[in-house]
Amino acid sequence: MELLDGKALSVQLIDSVKDEAEKLKPTLAVILVGENPASLTYVKNKKKACEHAGIEYKEINLPDTISQEDLLKEVNNLNEDSDVNGFIIQMPLPDQISVPEIIRAIDPKKDVDGFHAYNLGKMFLSPDFEDLPPATPSGIVKLLDYYNIPIRGQEVVVVGHSNHVGKPIGTMMLNRNATVTTCHIYTKDLASHTKQADILIVAVGKINLITEDMVKDGVVIVDVGINRTDEGKLCGDVDFENVSKKASFITPVPGGVGPMTIAALILNTISAAKRQASN
Repeated sequence: MELLDGKALSVQLIDSVKDEAEKLKPTLAVILVGENPASLTYVKNKKKACEHAGIEYKEINLPDTISQEDLLKEVNNLNEDSDVNGFIIQMPLPDQISVPEIIRAIDPKKDVDGFHAYNLGKMFLSPDFEDLPPATPSGIVKLLDYYNIPIRGQEVVVVGHSNHVGKPIGTMMLNRNATVTTCHIYTKDLASHTKQADILIVAVGKINLITEDMVKDGVVIVDVGINRTDEGKLCGDVDFENVSKKASFITPVPGGVGPMTIAALILNTISAAKRQASN
């Protein structure tokens, strides 16, 4: 078993764009609504990554009582701010906010999280149009590529069908000619599908959802889940201790997909700045 070390690779990827960042001098803005503890941690890590890459970081802190109308105004301000090359709205958002409406309001050219329908739709055409792909799926693909894990012709099983991870990673795997099965909460016999996987990607948010008896020998495991045990320890959706005995490659949690998501966000920011400069 070999660990898929996203932490080490993320540093390499961010280092690789420092020269471009120095020339472009891009700015990434983050809208943070409220003080969700997980969101505060994610935003802190994004700020550190920007500092490492040489990207200007701008944070907009808003109360969790903000109205839909006022949040849309903040989004529009960033759309029109020529000094901002890309921005994200940290999820989750309070209940009074319509997430689809907020995402729809983002200028696709500045959508470095890759959540806008325009950027998602382009992904369906081919890998050549994955210009601003969703950060987590993009990070997963880069991690598999770095470790020379073949995708073409492989049985890829995705557990979870969210708009941010499950659906787009399935599309990116199809773009690379994998055979893709997507499972979710209504899948009748999850284990019957996961046992077929050459590459198993799990993004649900449930501790120990995937156990040793649900995977075959030699499987590649990509665990996107971020959960916290009763003792406060971070863990994924996979029973790492036991599943790792059968896996050929597996991502740790933390230190696997999380850092790759942030690295992909940095790369998207550079891509957005380059495209804006060329136009």
